[in-house]
Amino acid sequence: MTEAVKDKNSELISKRWAHALMELVQENNEISKDDILNQLKDISETIDSSEELKTVLTNPSISTEEKQIVLCKLFQNRTIPIVYNFVYALNLRKRVALIGEIALEYEKELDKIKNITHVEVTSAIELKDERKEDIKNKIISKLNKEIIVNWNINKDIIAGLIFNIDETILDNSVQHKLEDLSKTIIKG
Repeated sequence: MTEAVKDKNSELISKRWAHALMELVQENNEISKDDILNQLKDISETIDSSEELKTVLTNPSISTEEKQIVLCKLFQNRTIPIVYNFVYALNLRKRVALIGEIALEYEKELDKIKNITHVEVTSAIELKDERKEDIKNKIISKLNKEIIVNWNINKDIIAGLIFNIDETILDNSVQHKLEDLSKTIIKG
């Protein structure tokens, strides 16, 4: 199986697990969706920070029961029951290695519920804070959503801005306009 197919499969699997967890959490209004996310991230960081732990959890020669003992000792008293039970189910299905991706997908689901959109803005130069705030406010008014902006600099675009909103790219850079002009000239 190629790496791209493997990545797409794990992304799809992670989305399904994250969606299932979100459905469970939404059934109980007493559970904070943000607390769930924080605990998923904490578990992921704990696993990622230890090569030995990662090796144990991904080693097929170590039984599911032995892995569960390790997970129990590490997380049972650090997490709320729904999160611990979720990790337990992941272990039974041999999906614990996906916990980081599942946390990312869960966060995306949470952002949708909260009406939050992630926007990436690329400029040729560092923008002043006032300009950033103006751009951010214009995006908020156009989308009618809360946004989280990631600001990038790419000198190759010469001037202008490139917006990436929910994987839709709006390219208003001079570089893009020159490329379009070049294509028009070539076509004749």
